[in-house]
Parts: sequence; C-alpha cells; structure tokens
Amino acid sequence: MTSLARTLARSLARSLAVCAAAASLVAPPIAAQAQGSYPDKPIHIVVTFPPGGSTDAVLRLLMPKLTEKLGQPIVIENRPGAGGNVGLSLVAKAPADGYMLGVGAAGGLSANVNLYAQMPFDPVKDFKPVGMLAAIPFVIVGNPGNKAKTLPALIAQARKEPGQLSIAHGGNGTAMHLSAELLDQMAGVKMVTVPYRGSGPAALDTIGGQVPVAVVDLPSALQQIKAGKLIAYAVTSPKRLPTLPDVPTVSESGLEGYDSTGWFGLVAPAGTPDAVVQKLNAAFVAALDDKEAVASMRNLGVEPVPGTPQAFADYIQSETAKWAKVIQTADIKLN
Repeated sequence: MTSLARTLARSLARSLAVCAAAASLVAPPIAAQAQGSYPDKPIHIVVTFPPGGSTDAVLRLLMPKLTEKLGQPIVIENRPGAGGNVGLSLVAKAPADGYMLGVGAAGGLSANVNLYAQMPFDPVKDFKPVGMLAAIPFVIVGNPGNKAKTLPALIAQARKEPGQLSIAHGGNGTAMHLSAELLDQMAGVKMVTVPYRGSGPAALDTIGGQVPVAVVDLPSALQQIKAGKLIAYAVTSPKRLPTLPDVPTVSESGLEGYDSTGWFGLVAPAGTPDAVVQKLNAAFVAALDDKEAVASMRNLGVEPVPGTPQAFADYIQSETAKWAKVIQTADIKLN
C-alpha cells in the first residue's frame, strides 16, 4: 500500500469512528427501542390454575381493560399442577421481554419452597414481581347437623376428641391446607386434614356429611352459606367480609392475630426491563380500579388488591416467612 493510500485509510477510519460516536449519542440502544415500543405483539399470561376457577375468571374479567391499555391481545394459558410449580416453571424459563408472564399464588410464590424438597425454579431469583392482583378470603364451614355451631365450640370439641374431628381443604400444600394447619397450631388442637381437588368438592362433601368441617374459598361456599346448606363458623381474613357481615373472623373467635388469606399476583421472568414492568403494572392497576371489573370480582367473592411491584415483592417475602414456620411445625412435605 502506498503512503497516500495508508493516509486515506487512516482518515476514513477516523471519520467512521466519529460518525459511530455521534450516532450513539442520538440513537437509543436497541434494547431501549424495544422497550419503548412494548408491547408490539400479543402478551401471554400463564395462569397456574384450571379454567373456570376464581383466578382464571378474574383474568378474563380484566382482559378487555388490559387490551385497551396495552394495545395488544392478552392470551391466557392455563397450566395447573404441583401447586403452581408447573406453570411458573415455564415463566421462569421464558425470555425476559414481557411477552410471557405468570399469575401465581401463595403456593408457587411463597409456600412451595418449604414444601418441596426440589423446586424447578427459585421464587426470588427467577421472577420479577409486577403486582398483586387480588385476595380470596377463606371461610371455615361446617355441616348444619354438627353439634358445634360456633368456632369456639368447634375448637372445644376438637380438644375433647383429639384426632377424631376431620377438616377438609382444597388440596395438599394449598393455602387452604395451611390455613387448617395454622388453626390447629394456634388453637392447640389436632384435627385430621382431608385433601380434596379444590374448594368445590370439599364444600360439597361437607354439605353431604362426608366430612364435618372444611376450609374453602369464599366463591365455593357463599351461595351455600346463604342457602343454609353450610354453617359459616368464621372467615380467615383479618376483617369481616362485606358479603358475610354477620360471620366473625377467626381472630374475633378467640384466636387473636389469626390471618390467612388466599392471594394471587403477576410476575415476569427475572431480568425483565423495569420500563416494561412499570407499563404492565400501570395497565393492571387501571384494570383493577375499573368499577365494573371491581363489582364483578366482588360478586365472585374476590377482592381486588392493586399495588406496586415493590409492595408485592415485600408481601411475598412476608408470606414466605409466615408459612415456613407453619410448614416446619406441621412437618409437611410434598414430593
């Protein structure tokens, strides 16, 4: 190469470098551009419960408002199994781009880490909380033929007959199961827990007399309570429910401080950009504040709980610590 050619080459290289530097000042990185246009395709939400349940119903109620706010269709994928582990494991492995999200509950996001010897994901490291969505109060119900008509009387009966009184719940490792164990521990009694495949079957068998008592979610029992087919001993939430104003809380019934509420919320894969998480959170908060959606949720026995990503992260942490103690004391282990 001649001296002139080498000089021209060096000059061209310097010019290209200057142009590249200038472009970097005015053009945002590709990742930032992608975030700015998010979303530009349908968003898939993995629901860790079967179709037709309360969680599934709430997501479908929120879909029109979410589509309006985000400008893209919402696609719900029901992936139940292993207390939420099946569905959430898919979300944990998904690209961190905001196009696959998961709706998990107390099991998959807080209790399972202490219930299962092996987990397919780390609930803290593998997810980024987007926001809590709703709370589902539980109610302790009984067959109308039971001799105990109040929770204090039921506890007294359990003390007199240790290991004789059965209490049904919606499945091993569920929040309803843990609610029954917490009741035992705080009351100093030992009832025989009987697992069912969901609240509905547990409530039906309580009506039929196959089991005397059950802890079920409110949607499964509300109409049966109002029809007189079930006794409502107490609600497990810290406050009385507007739909059952005459039913006391467990705390009011002698076990002060008792609190067990079902809940579910939205998570994204770890590494999802903050801008994407904030956009999703804003859309869900708006949907949960919609008057028609709120009324429909409350008719299902579900209370909307909009909040920030940090508030949801803090709540998951507190729930994990609370249920860890209950699980360890009861020595509950799931395969």
